[in-house]
Amino acid sequence: MAEFTMPSLGADMDEGTLVEWLVGPGDLVRRGDPVAVVETAKSTIEVECFDTGTMTKLLVEPGTTVAVGTPLALIGPAGERRPAPHAPKKGEPSEPVEPRTPPEPPSPPPEPAPVPASPAARPPGHVDAGPLVRHLAEQSDVDLGTLHGSGPGGRVTRTDVEHAAAARTGAGPPRARVTPLARRLAAELGVDLATVRGTGRQSAVRASDVRRAAPGPSAPPASTAPGPPSAARPAEDRAAAMRRAIAGLMSRANRDIPHYHLSTTVDMAAATDWLHEHNRRSPIGERLLPAALLLKAAALAAREVPELNGFWADDHFTAGEGVHLGVAVSLRGGGLVAPALRHADTLALPRLMNALKDLVTRARTGRLRGSEVSGATITVTDLGDQGVETVFGVIHPPQVALVGFGRVTDRPCAVDGLLGVRPVVTATLSADHRATDGAVGSRYLTAVARLLQKPEHL
Repeated sequence: MAEFTMPSLGADMDEGTLVEWLVGPGDLVRRGDPVAVVETAKSTIEVECFDTGTMTKLLVEPGTTVAVGTPLALIGPAGERRPAPHAPKKGEPSEPVEPRTPPEPPSPPPEPAPVPASPAARPPGHVDAGPLVRHLAEQSDVDLGTLHGSGPGGRVTRTDVEHAAAARTGAGPPRARVTPLARRLAAELGVDLATVRGTGRQSAVRASDVRRAAPGPSAPPASTAPGPPSAARPAEDRAAAMRRAIAGLMSRANRDIPHYHLSTTVDMAAATDWLHEHNRRSPIGERLLPAALLLKAAALAAREVPELNGFWADDHFTAGEGVHLGVAVSLRGGGLVAPALRHADTLALPRLMNALKDLVTRARTGRLRGSEVSGATITVTDLGDQGVETVFGVIHPPQVALVGFGRVTDRPCAVDGLLGVRPVVTATLSADHRATDGAVGSRYLTAVARLLQKPEHL
C-alpha cells in the first residue's frame, strides 16, 4: 500500500495546509490525477497523485497544516474497497466524518477496451457490455437491448445505464459529485449546487466552483467551525505570509549563491516586423505578444547551453530533463510565483502563447498544479509591460540561472555604419558562479540575441 504524502512544492516550502480533497475513499486514482488542494505560503495548488490505485483511507482532514512528507492518505491496489469503518485508536488520525455526496459504490478498475466487432459479425440481439455494466443494469431493472451505447463501437457504458435508470424513474440525470467542502461552502454562501458547473474529476463540484458562483465576495463569512485557512484567513494575512516566504527564500539565495550578472542589448527590428505581419494575418485569438518571442528564444538558448538549464544540489550540477521554463507571475494580492511552462523549447509560438495565458490565469486564481510549481529548470522574468528597461533578478534555488527582459523601446543606434532608431530590448542573465562562469553566460545571451534575429524560425 502506497502513501500519498504532503509534497514539497518549492525550495521554500516546509509545510502546507490541506484545503480540500478532490477524491474520496474508494475512488480510483491514476498517476497525474489531481487529488487534493494544498495551500502554501505563496499559492493554492492542485496536487497530483504519483501512484495508480484505489484511495483507501484519508488520513488528514481539510484545514490541517502538516510538514512536508507527512502521509495524507493511503492508496491500495486498483479495485481494492474501502476498509470497514472502525473506531480510531488513541493517537490514530480519524477519517473525515462528513460522508461523500452522493454516496456510491467504489469505482471498479477500468476494463480493457476490446476491439469492437463489426455489426455484421455480432449475433442478432447481441449487446456489447461488460459484466459490471450488465450487473448494474440488472440491479436497476434496465433492458440493455433498448440502449444505444455511447462507448467505442456502440459499447454500453455505466453512464448509459445510469441515465436510462434515471429516465425510467423520472428522477432526472444522476446528480453531479460534490466534495464535502464544496457542499459546506454552498450552505454557508446560499449557493444552489444545481446551478454550479463542476471543474473537478468527472465534473465534480469543488469549493472553488462554489466560490465563483457565490454572489458578492468570494470568501465565505467567518465561522467558529474549523475550516480551511484559505476560506477564513484574511487576505492580508495570506499576503504577509507570502512576503515572509519570498523574503526567506531570496535572503537564502543571495547569501548562499555566488551570483554573477551579464547584460546585452538585442536588436528587435526583425522580431517586431515579423510579429506585426503575423498578427495582421491572424485572427484575434491567435495573435502573439512580444513575450512569446522572448520566452521561446530563452528556452531554445537554454537547450543550446545546457550548463544553465538545471539544478545545483549536493555540491554538483545536474542538468534538467527538458527545458521547463519558469515564468515569474505577479499576483493581484501582492507577491509572485514562478510556475513552469514544461518543454517550452518544443512549443510552437501560438501554442506557447496559449499556454502562457492559461498559466498566468491559473496562477492568479489559485489553480496551479504541483508539477507546475516545482519543476522549472530555468526562470524568466519579463517586466517589459511594467515599463522597466532592465531587470537583474535573484536566482530561484536550486536553479542556477535567471533571465530578465525589459521593455522593448526605440533607441538610436548604428546599423551598417548608419545612425538610426530601432526597437531594442535589454536581456540580462543572473547565474550561479558555482555551476558556470561568464564565458558560458555570454554564450547564452549571444544565443538569445541570434535567435531573435530570425523570429520565423522560433
